[in-house]
Amino acid sequence: MTGKSNPSTIELYARSLIFWVVSVPWMLLIVTSVLLLFFMPVNVRYAVASQWAKGEIKLLKWICNIDYQIKGLENLPDGAAIILSNHQSTWETLAFQKIFPQQLWVLKKELLKVPFFGWGLALCEPIAIDRSAGRKAMDQLVDQGQDRLSQGRWVIIFPEGTRTPPGKKVRYKLGGSVLASKVDFPIVPVAHNAGEYWPRHSLVKHPGTITISIGPVVRGYGREPEDINKEVEVWIRGELESISGSS
Repeated sequence: MTGKSNPSTIELYARSLIFWVVSVPWMLLIVTSVLLLFFMPVNVRYAVASQWAKGEIKLLKWICNIDYQIKGLENLPDGAAIILSNHQSTWETLAFQKIFPQQLWVLKKELLKVPFFGWGLALCEPIAIDRSAGRKAMDQLVDQGQDRLSQGRWVIIFPEGTRTPPGKKVRYKLGGSVLASKVDFPIVPVAHNAGEYWPRHSLVKHPGTITISIGPVVRGYGREPEDINKEVEVWIRGELESISGSS
């Protein structure tokens, strides 16, 4: 991994605590604003909601000394696309809102039940899936994915399904590739090493520069989902090897 410094443990904890002390009121302010704008179009609600994520990225830089660099911006298509990315941290769910155009996320529906935060999230109209629903959930993903993409909104999917520590390999789920096989919108594969700086289930955040790599567009329409999934997975895993020594 690159770009890390070695502050003391006390400094790491202090900076991380300060980040949360500032972050929580900021989140409450933004979510309250979104809830008060429930009657506005979704693009307005999203524009307000995304200010929370963009503010968090700034706070991480100012307080925790976490910055980022992007490779492959030239690979971004002009229109809406499906982003398939590895998932290591909370960081990428924030940073993607700063890096990519207006978007929504495929997530488990239980998140919408989280008091206050979940209510604001629901107003951004994500695709909330019941993971136990099987084929019905897949049909929902395709129907709502087509609708959202047709509106010009980008769809973010993490094929691993949950945050996965750097270096650990899990089977990629087919949902994103099924969607890509059914709709005529491109896939943008993304790899990053955010989990090395903001590990899952960790209070401590390590200073350094996260690398986000955006791959060449993958065309999935009309192809077998398994073939799409394999192509995306091979690219992401290969790119992780080049940006991180532990993946």
